[in-house]
Amino acid sequence: MKGNTKVLTILNDLLAEELTVTNQYMVHSEMCENWGYSKLHKAIKKQAIDEMHHAEWLIERILFFDGSPTVSKLNEMKIGKTVPEMIINDHGYELNAVRNYNDAIKAAREAADHGTVDLLTKIVKMEEDHIDWAEIQRAQIEQMGIENYLVNQTENPAN
Repeated sequence: MKGNTKVLTILNDLLAEELTVTNQYMVHSEMCENWGYSKLHKAIKKQAIDEMHHAEWLIERILFFDGSPTVSKLNEMKIGKTVPEMIINDHGYELNAVRNYNDAIKAAREAADHGTVDLLTKIVKMEEDHIDWAEIQRAQIEQMGIENYLVNQTENPAN
């Protein structure tokens, strides 16, 4: 099925964002694992997997419209050097993603593309969950202090 050119362009732009943040999350996750913060590693890895699913769904939609998914384009990654920097950078990426998804939903509605609206709505809700997670982490760091927060991100070696 031939898709709306504007919607296809937007879907490819969103795909670049998802592929970028997937890589950013994977790096952050592995850094946390390397530092011994296994709980944080698992949580961030789960978000990377969510982002991979988003990319997969966008690729499927682009192909449905006989478009060509651009998987070679990545945006600038912001790799944090500390856990708070990671959380701040990831939070910022998610805030931007929600704005872009809401703009994309508007464009899909204008093109009367209800299937794309449904997909983008599903994804934006997941992105909002990622924002909520990051905000909880930031609040915990502020309330507990970074040292106590990080102690809670380790696993008991006896487990």
